[in-house]
Formats: sequence, structure tokens, C-alpha cells
Amino acid sequence: MPISGIVESPTGGRAGGSVATINYQRILNASLWLLIACGEIALLEPSPYEFMSVITIGIWSLGGFTVHRFVLTFVALIFLYNFGGFLALLPYLNEPDPSRFMVQSLYLAVTAVFFALLFAENTVDRSEVCLKAYAFSTVVAALCGIAGYFNVGGTGELFTLYGRAAGTFKDPNVLGSYLIMGALYFVQSLILGRTRHVLLTLASLFIVTSGILLSFSRGSWGGFVVATVMTVGFSYFSNKDARVRRRILVMSAVAIAAALVVLVALMSVESVRDLVLQRATVTQDYDEGETGRFGNQLHSLPMLLDRLGGFGPLRFRLFFDIEPHNSYVNAFASYGWLGGASFFLLVGLTVFVGFRLALSPSPYSRAAHVFWPALFVFLVQGFQIDIDHWRHVYLLFGAVWGLETARVRWQGRSSRPVEPSPSRAPTAFAH
Repeated sequence: MPISGIVESPTGGRAGGSVATINYQRILNASLWLLIACGEIALLEPSPYEFMSVITIGIWSLGGFTVHRFVLTFVALIFLYNFGGFLALLPYLNEPDPSRFMVQSLYLAVTAVFFALLFAENTVDRSEVCLKAYAFSTVVAALCGIAGYFNVGGTGELFTLYGRAAGTFKDPNVLGSYLIMGALYFVQSLILGRTRHVLLTLASLFIVTSGILLSFSRGSWGGFVVATVMTVGFSYFSNKDARVRRRILVMSAVAIAAALVVLVALMSVESVRDLVLQRATVTQDYDEGETGRFGNQLHSLPMLLDRLGGFGPLRFRLFFDIEPHNSYVNAFASYGWLGGASFFLLVGLTVFVGFRLALSPSPYSRAAHVFWPALFVFLVQGFQIDIDHWRHVYLLFGAVWGLETARVRWQGRSSRPVEPSPSRAPTAFAH
């Protein structure tokens, strides 16, 4: 709703011309764009993302908002998840790290609810703003990662970790996963012909896929492939026009060819080739044995059965010397039985909601075909890495539930019978 500053005369005309007009939606969209674009900055603490989230939520709340019944399930589950964590925190309130961990968890939950409510209204417009800003941020993050990997301008120490591109993140695995949704947006823009700058979009896709490869994150490699297949598949089957389907097939072939060019070009660099082969074929030391990552996860399960409050937030490491590297184990370890059960239920319902959203025709399908595949592969990654404090995961949780809320409301309006207008209504004298 635009907030206007135009002064009118008593006769209905404008008195003295118009004064400056404040367009509320443009201000909100600009703030949202900056918020999403700041999502790739994780090297600074606090990040600009934190500051922009406070500003954007403030601007959004000034315009008023509606809490739809459908989204209440999501709100309840994500706060039960955190409530379980705060109950598990009670014995360790004097320890700064667990307390800080739960404050961060609550903050992320608030942002997820905000995004769910935000995307439930003006859905198409806000989704497009979000996707464009996110895609821009992935290009920036990937460029930093590539520059760091090849030590351009001495940036290697800043933008790499353990010889892998980390870009503007502290962990190469997070960089690789973060870039996936940007790649999906570029792929979809190409296959649906929604870009006026094909070469620029191809170049952006080249940069982002290079960043994913140079992160040397096996989970990100697999997630990118699965999510891309999902986006292309959803786009193909949701379009009945034969010409659109033909374009999707042709442009998908072009995108695959471009990806192969990226792979061949990077694999021609000896250091890249050696590390790719090593990451693809060699199991990391911390994965193996009874005291490795997976061994620790198995050993923790019977211990957690005896502890309603789990180990307490951020205390898995005190029992096994490393993090759980499994968000589902960590849900019970850090958030107790209440939090763990809530998280499992939240993920299960989100999977149902996400596939229903992506497979049901609606005005929001195109955005859903990017948001949902990205979130789905993150949820799968949760079995082998800790995703519970990834900001973009909470953005996607909110986006998927917000879009499904909008779809349910749209479907309800579409199926509602049209009442006869008063001028055509039968009168008491009609026969």
C-alpha cells in the first residue's frame, strides 16, 4: 500500500501541485533486496544481514500484516523447536557458548516467521525481488571464492580454507550450498526464456557453478545436480505448451554443455583436478571408525534416549570432541526430545508442503520451482552436515511456507462460487 504525501484542495483538486510521494512498497522491496544480498556476508560478525533484518522487519511491520491460519502450524513448530532448546539450556545458563547458541537460534526462527508472513502477501513481486537479490549475492560470493582460490591480489588467505574456496563464508561447505539457489535461478531463467541478457545469464551461471566446484564440497556437488534436475523437471511438467517444453529441453542441453565446459576448463588446472579427485574418492579421516563422524552419531543415539533434555545446546562436542555433523542428531542433542521431535515434524511437513506447492499449478509455481529444490537438498544435506544455523535455510523455510500459504488462499478464492450481482438477483415477484 503506497503511503502518499499528496495534498488535495477542498474541491478535490491538488492544492499547489503534488509534494513528494513515499511509495511504501518500493521502500520495502529495496530493503528486502539489501537484506537478501547481504546474506552472503558471513566473514563479519555481526553481519550486515543482522542489521538489515532489523531494518526490514521494522519497515514491513509499519505497513501492517496478516497472520493466515495456514502458517500457524509452521510458527508453532519452529517455536516449539526453540522452546525445547531453551529448556535444555536451563542447566547451563552460566555458560556463554550454549546461551549464545540459543539466542542465535531464536533470532533465526524469528527471521523464518518473518519471511513466511512476508511472502504470503504480494507473493509474486516479493519472490522476484528475493530471487534476484539472492542470485546477485551468489555471483559476488562465487567471484570472491574463485579469486581466493587462485590467490588473485593476495586474497587467498581471506577467501579460502584448507585449499578450498570459501568466498565470503567461513566454511567452503556453506559457500557451495549457498550458491545452489543462485545457479537454479539462472538455469530457470535460461530454460524459460525469462532473461533479456542471455550471455550475461550464462556468464553468471558459469561463475556460480565454478564457485560450487571450487568449494570442493561433495554435498554441494550432489545437491546442485539433484536440485537442478528437480527445477528442470518441475518446469517441464508444469508447462503444457509444446513450444515451451521444446525450449526447456534445448536450453537444458545448452546449460549442461556450459557446465561441462566449466568442468573441463577447471579440471585442466592440475591443483583443481587433484583436489577434485581426492574429494570424490577419498573418505576424510574424521568420517571413519568408531570415533569418526558417523561412529559418534551412532554412539550418541542410545545416550540421548536416556536424556529428555539431550546433552544441552552446543554440548555434543564435549562428549565426542567434534560437532555432530548431522542436524537431525543435533536436534535431539541440543534441543532435547521436545525440540528434536518438533524439528522432525517440521521437516516432514515441509517436505509434504514443498512438493505440493511445486506440483500444484498456481501463480507462484515459477518461484516455487527454485525455492523448494534448494531447500529440499539442504534438508537432505542435514544428514551429513549441521545446517541448523544457516541463515539461507531459514529464508527458504519461510519462503516455502509463505508461498504455500499464498497458494492455499489463491486456490480458495479460485474455487469459491461467484455470487450473482445485486442487479441480476431474483426479486420476490419473479416467476
